[in-house]
Amino acid sequence: MSKSIRFHGALAAVILLAGAVGFAQSSGEATYKAKCQSCHGAEGTPNPGIAKAMGVKPVSDPSIKSMSEAQMIAVTETGKGRMPAYKGKLTDAQIKDSVDYFRSLGK
Repeated sequence: MSKSIRFHGALAAVILLAGAVGFAQSSGEATYKAKCQSCHGAEGTPNPGIAKAMGVKPVSDPSIKSMSEAQMIAVTETGKGRMPAYKGKLTDAQIKDSVDYFRSLGK
């Protein structure tokens, strides 16, 4: 097998793997935008009217930043206050990916 074929095969594998990683990030963002953004805001900061009326805190709030991934997943699954429960409405992967995306907004 020539070096050129091996190089191009390896390059194709790297491109495919990079695309798969990007897709996982995109699916969390897509789920967040579809299910969470209307209350939590595009950048993790709700508009003041929503924040006041529904008690939604920004991702930068210390009480939110201190939550573990498992705690955020549990809240997303079971709901809290006016936030609806998403267990059974979203897959476990969609919930985890959207939580990961939300957490990334606070970094």
